[in-house]
Amino acid sequence: MKQAIGMVGIGLMGHGIASNLVKHGHALAVLEHPGNQPLDALKAAGAVGYDSAAALAARSDVVILVLTGSPQVEAVLTGPGGVLEGLRPGSVVIDCSTAIPSSTLRMAQAVQAAGSQFLDTPMTRTPKEAAEGRLNLLVGGDPALLERCRPLLQCFAENISHAGPVGAGHSMKLLHNYVSLGMVALISEAAACARRNGVAPEVFVDVLAKGGGGGTALERVRPYLLAQDTSGMRFSIANACKDLGYYNAMAGDAGATQAIAAAVLATLEGALAQGGPGALMPELSSLLGPH
Repeated sequence: MKQAIGMVGIGLMGHGIASNLVKHGHALAVLEHPGNQPLDALKAAGAVGYDSAAALAARSDVVILVLTGSPQVEAVLTGPGGVLEGLRPGSVVIDCSTAIPSSTLRMAQAVQAAGSQFLDTPMTRTPKEAAEGRLNLLVGGDPALLERCRPLLQCFAENISHAGPVGAGHSMKLLHNYVSLGMVALISEAAACARRNGVAPEVFVDVLAKGGGGGTALERVRPYLLAQDTSGMRFSIANACKDLGYYNAMAGDAGATQAIAAAVLATLEGALAQGGPGALMPELSSLLGPH
């Protein structure tokens, strides 16, 4: 059944999601915002722009959020003119952002108090897969609600994993990003040490790839280590700092050990201060030591 969908956050990821929703025939409304990607193609395909999140929510069966983090989600949902002011009872809020689980639980409770339902569905993969409709979604929420929403989610997702109750999707996203980014940080620090000890980058990469250091993280930074090509991981150190900050907040809330996570965050923060907001994760090895 085609639904009226409202979307907030038409950035690099959100634009791909929106394009696939329109392609599948859903009636799409988007919140006009300076941070959006160009909306011309979406509007030409039938999407309608709204200046108010409350007005957008009032015409939507489902509201999808694709925002930077918890402060933005909280502002869009509960702030003046926010989604909760217009949300219709019986509708669904689907949060694809990366967020702190304790904030997610508060937002879900606010949505439920308004008579609606909530799923946290953070994403993995890149804007390329978003445009192709091939994202991975990590879902927290009621299993029956997930099944009801699955046909909609399949418009833009290839793999949908139910992580557990509300908040578990965001928890799993932070766990995933901590391990993924942590491995990149570890390899980058080792690569900086290798340079100082006279080990050629091609030898460093080749030996790791054939042994216990092989895997996705190495393949993402390999082009940079060998040829200063950042295309293997177009992910900023600034975003990595945000995600590791969220992970450390989650671990602190849970009373979990976080000594390694704290060290990774400190490493990333130092590199961000040195490299600036435009620095990408593959450049970490250069920022941690001279060539």
